[in-house]
Amino acid sequence: MLHDAHPFAKLPAQDVERARHFYVDVLGLHLASERAGHMYFEHADGSVVLVFPSSGKPSGDHDQCGWMVDDIDAEVADLRRRGVVFVEFPGPKYVNGIREDGYYRSAWFRDTEGNILNVRSKTPRQP
Repeated sequence: MLHDAHPFAKLPAQDVERARHFYVDVLGLHLASERAGHMYFEHADGSVVLVFPSSGKPSGDHDQCGWMVDDIDAEVADLRRRGVVFVEFPGPKYVNGIREDGYYRSAWFRDTEGNILNVRSKTPRQP
């Protein structure tokens, strides 16, 4: 059943080479395989992010993929060192690019193709 399966995210890319650079060199993901421009990035837990060639554009109004991390402060700092620019949306309270007023601490950024991505703390925010 689906509960026992590993989900995977599918992200469109108008420029596969540009996207490959971002996901491999900037985010540091492991490119497990590639076929006809479809890039499969495997993660330690068995989940997969698929980046595929597409002439369509992402909506840009919601996040399409996210990662739960042990230490969001360290992750955001590392991604910034790698050149990632974080996005702050109107309304929420942010500290150093991390949303501080939600149930989890979260931060958002865009890939080179316009997809909105997210990192989130594994544990809920302490009141």
